[in-house]
Amino acid sequence: MNSTTAYAMHELSKEAAMGARGEESSREVRIIDLSDFDNRKAEIADALWQASVDIGFFQVSGHGIPLADINAAFARAEQFFALPEAAKARYPLHRNAGWEYRAQIRPSTGKPDQKESYQVTRPRMAGLWPDDELPDFQAATLAFERQCWEVGMKLLSCFALKLGFADDFFTAAHDPASASYQSTLRMLHYFALTGEADGPWRAGAHTDFDCLTLLFQQAGQGGLQVCPGKEMEAQRWTSIEPLEGLITCNIGDMLMRWSDDRLPSNFHRVRSPLPGESVDDRYSLAFFCQANEEAVIEGPGKKYPPITASDYLAQRIGANFSGKY
Repeated sequence: MNSTTAYAMHELSKEAAMGARGEESSREVRIIDLSDFDNRKAEIADALWQASVDIGFFQVSGHGIPLADINAAFARAEQFFALPEAAKARYPLHRNAGWEYRAQIRPSTGKPDQKESYQVTRPRMAGLWPDDELPDFQAATLAFERQCWEVGMKLLSCFALKLGFADDFFTAAHDPASASYQSTLRMLHYFALTGEADGPWRAGAHTDFDCLTLLFQQAGQGGLQVCPGKEMEAQRWTSIEPLEGLITCNIGDMLMRWSDDRLPSNFHRVRSPLPGESVDDRYSLAFFCQANEEAVIEGPGKKYPPITASDYLAQRIGANFSGKY
């Protein structure tokens, strides 16, 4: 077994051990203000780094995406998922673009997540836009995707600063003008459930494959829980409640590897209802900052052998979406 395969197997075996309900624990999830970014960048970078090292998750305000634009993006997601199944099936998931229905099987549970999703990866969308059903959907979705990318690159430039990389290091590695662009906007619809003692997770415990995830939640549609690495064995989970206008962010596996493990990619899940508890439909929007295919992931200290972002994502997605990458 080569070192790259061994690393991938280590990550998957770690995830497979995270399927228990565990305990609930309270901890601070920091809110970091990005306003006046250019003048406050060093201060913001310090705050982001500390929050990421401590828990791997943080929330940002002052990010520049108007609340009206966020709400409109949620409305488009609901419109898409309300389409008949036969219509959505015309846009099947392939290489991280298109629609899937209960197709993601987490190593932590061995069962499909209780959700459907529609994924937008710019260079891979030929034939996957619902233009006939939703004629304004494509242009508006791409505009929102661009807003997410801009916030993601601001945040990643702070991590570049702390890691000793050039200011535009991660921006160049996530170039949306390239045919090898892999960053993805994902619309998610979690199905309504009624709690049972061993009911299904809406999304099983996992880490993200990317550099950085931006997650938008709606008020009253909670369920997201995080478990910092130092709590892994005890599996102590903290709920992150949705707050209007904030973006919840977490470090992904790519950036953990790029940082030589200085930045932890922590486990998170969307919990199932508790016994006797009913939970309505839940919608969320996630933007995954995933480096372009040819970008080489190698940390400053070269702790791990270099690997292209394409090969890295193929390993991880293949383990979750059999035959879908």
